[in-house]
This record gives sequence, C-alpha cells and structure tokens, in this order.
Amino acid sequence: MLRKNQNRGEGMPTIREVAALANVSVATVSRVLNNDQTYKMKEETRQRVWQAVAQTGYRLPSTAKPRPKPSGTENVSVGCVLSVTKDKYRDPYFMSVLSGVEQALEARGYSLAFTSTYYDLKYKDTLMSTFSKPVSGLILMETLDSQTYNYVRAKVPCCVGVDTLHTDIDNVGYDHFAAACQATRHLVDLGHRRIAYIGGSGLSQNIKTSRRYWGYRSVIEAAGLPVDDALVRDCLWDELICIEQVKAIMALSADRRPTAIFCGSDLMAIAALSGLYSLHIQIPNEVAVIGLSDIELSQVSCPPLSTIHVPTVEIGVAAVAALERRLKGGEQLPQSIYLPTELVKRSSTK
Repeated sequence: MLRKNQNRGEGMPTIREVAALANVSVATVSRVLNNDQTYKMKEETRQRVWQAVAQTGYRLPSTAKPRPKPSGTENVSVGCVLSVTKDKYRDPYFMSVLSGVEQALEARGYSLAFTSTYYDLKYKDTLMSTFSKPVSGLILMETLDSQTYNYVRAKVPCCVGVDTLHTDIDNVGYDHFAAACQATRHLVDLGHRRIAYIGGSGLSQNIKTSRRYWGYRSVIEAAGLPVDDALVRDCLWDELICIEQVKAIMALSADRRPTAIFCGSDLMAIAALSGLYSLHIQIPNEVAVIGLSDIELSQVSCPPLSTIHVPTVEIGVAAVAALERRLKGGEQLPQSIYLPTELVKRSSTK
C-alpha cells in the first residue's frame, strides 16, 4: 500500500500513483483535483480519489494553473486533517464529510490545499513540513494530543473541528449521546432485554468515557435493564477485532448472551453481521443488529442494516461555513453545532 513519502527520503508522490491507487485514469484524478464539472462523475469515484490523495500525500504542482477565484480568496489556504484508523484510508463516513467540505470550499471560491491525518502528523518532520507554509484555516476531523494540537494552533489562525473534543474552537457534528440513545431505544422498544454495545474510544483509550457508550447505558438503565459489563466491548474501531468481540459475547452462557447488538458505527455493525453469520446465527431472528452513521454500504449489507442516519455531507458544508465566518473576522465564543440524526429501520432489526 502506498504511503506518504515526501519526508522519508523518497520521491514525491505522483499523480500516476494516485490514479493507480484509486483505480482510475490520470485524467479522472486531474478532474477531481481541479473540480472539473464538464463530465458527470460518481460521488464514490470522487471519494476514492480523495482517499488516494490523502494516503499518498500528493499535492498539486506549484506550476498548476489555479482556477479563477472570487475576490478576497486568492491568498486563503485551507487544509484538512482526516480521522482514519492507522493504515486505513477508506472510512466512508469521513470521506463523505470530506466530500461536503470540498463542495462547500469550491462554492465559496476556496480550494483544499492539503489533506493529512493524525497518524501522519505524529511524525515530527511531517508535522513541520505540512505547516511550513502559511495555512489560513483548518478543518480538523480528529482530536489531537495536546502537543500536536498546540503546535497546529500556533501555526493556523482559524480552526474548526468536526466532532473533536477541542473546546476552544468551533465544532460541527452530531450529538453522539442522543444518537446512541436513539439506536438503543429502538432495540428496547422491540422487546430486547440483553443488548450488547461494541464500539471504540478516542485518546482516552477507555470505551466507558465515550458519549456513545453513555447514551447506550442511559437507555439500558432507564428501561430498568441490568448493566452487564460483559456485553460492552471495545473493538478499537477495527473490523477484525469487532468480529472477535462478537464471537466472544456469543460464547457467553445462554442466560447472558445478547439478543441484540448496537455497534458504534456502521462499519463495525457490518463486521458484526459477518461475525454472526460465521456462527450461523440468524439475523434478526436470533440477534438483531443496529449501527450508527448510515453509510451507503449499510443499504446493501446482508441483511440491510438498521442504523442512525448522520448527515455527513451537510456536516462538511456546515464546517466550512463556520470556518469562513472565522476567516472573515468572526470573534464570537466557540460554538458547537449539532445537526439532527434520524432512525432508519431496515431488515437487521425486526
């Protein structure tokens, strides 16, 4: 798999490497990077190209001719720090948010100068190189450790977070606690009394500090159901670990085994479906499964996945709107903007 290499003593990534990784033509990559709307293109293709750009660290050559920009935007440079699991640049949730960011930037006459990831920025040379040139604004999709965050804030005048824990900047996202309540309440309303939760945690490395866990637990307690720690599993947002955790909870004695599983993301829920199928467990007749995010894959999983819809593209658009307000001199106190979520019932729950 290709990796960012501009600071590892190797050659700069090329547009051909991006095209090969995204499995598209060089011309397609060029159209995406320049936001060429001459020909129609599937959103999936655009996201795949941006994933490859993030993975390789490719940047447009300095000789590339910029598209005309509205007055006042010529000297504005905006970057984005993606949230990804180490060595994985394919999370459709954040790629969809990135799509919204790109669309909103283009509509306002800005361009995305670079994308990076938290894992990339952990390398000191990459961190310093990324911010070696002036950056006007940054969309931050990951909570950074204090040392990295302080360095970035010293370099970038305006930052907006997407569901980060940084309270000194604007944040746009959704209410994780409320969304988890929606998912768990759906299972309780269906009559389930033993409900497992599989998810992950951020920098705390403790799943019980996450807002999704507390949303799940609050509904369990409000329904008068027992809280069983054996049914709460941290999969570190890794599909393979999630499958193993599903097998572990289904190996519990019959009186402790869950009849429903709430996963903190759709990717983990789809992995849970795979784990249950490997055990020849019928879904939803024996075990119901619900996810959170409503990525496109959830519509075509087997069976189609019940989930909580999160307006990812709109989150990206709202983040850019918040960033633009700061770029234009807005000095109001940091704001948290939550977009609404919605229960989507499909075949993985009765």
